[in-house]
Amino acid sequence: MTASTTRRTILASMGSLTALCAFPGSAQSIRQGVKARVIIDNDFAGDPDGLVALAHHLLSPSVRCPLVTSSALDANLAKLGGKPANRTALAARDAAAQMLEMLSLATPPVLKIGAESFGTSQDQLSEAAHAIVQEALRDDPLPLFVACGGPLTNVAAALRLEPAIAKRLTLVWIGGAGYPTGGNEYNLMTDIASARQVIERSDVPLWQIPQPAYAQFQISVSEMTHNFKPLSPLTEWLYTQYTLLPPFVELGGTITMGDSPLVLLTALSSESSKFSTVAARHILDGGTYGKRLQNRTIRVYEQLDARLALSDMAASMLRTSSR
Repeated sequence: MTASTTRRTILASMGSLTALCAFPGSAQSIRQGVKARVIIDNDFAGDPDGLVALAHHLLSPSVRCPLVTSSALDANLAKLGGKPANRTALAARDAAAQMLEMLSLATPPVLKIGAESFGTSQDQLSEAAHAIVQEALRDDPLPLFVACGGPLTNVAAALRLEPAIAKRLTLVWIGGAGYPTGGNEYNLMTDIASARQVIERSDVPLWQIPQPAYAQFQISVSEMTHNFKPLSPLTEWLYTQYTLLPPFVELGGTITMGDSPLVLLTALSSESSKFSTVAARHILDGGTYGKRLQNRTIRVYEQLDARLALSDMAASMLRTSSR
């Protein structure tokens, strides 16, 4: 399938909307304004869905992304993937940098490396943490989101450096098992100490996207191969990252785009998704949720508008075919 064929398919799928908009002057572009700043923090050396979400974020005209920070992989996961455990945050930064070269953005974000280890000691006060603080303290009329698709290491470190930033941003986090019981979930368990600091000992506004919610973002392998890959050189490169997954990763018929909800909720819309405002809970050693915290509420997403996010992702990637 060629990019032009895919373009025709996308336009055809719009059906009556295309016909409805066919009026004099419709050749003009719909105006879009920048509504927020987004700091993107992720373990880009892990599952490629973080890179897909990063590209989608950077291509979104409604947000400005001044900073991208990288986080590390769990040591066991790094070993299984054949990567040095003390260099995965660096590898994540390098992967993001490689993709940025392909995008050739007029104003690319600053890239900063996060901590190579986990926990809440001085060792985690990385250049990523300092950069998050700097951006959060910068005067800007646009609201600030931190979109985190990995462990909360860099966010927790930034909050330790300057607790006042908690009132200057909203954290959107992919992590934790489903409510009300919780359980073993990778982003939470990789750095449970940092998750406890952010959730239990800070008042930063938190939109949590637990595992049952982010698992709603599924694309079939066939769709990735025949619809996504041919869109542009960028999507071909992103597709290739899935062919390089280590042998222990065995895909079935689908691929989870688990980090794409970050783009949905910050760059597109939160109105078509369902959430509950609940009392935050203590996090127990196995990742389960304990007693409710006093005077601490968080937003927990339950149902997400995957159609909106994934269709916009495809249309955004298609635009890169001419780059």
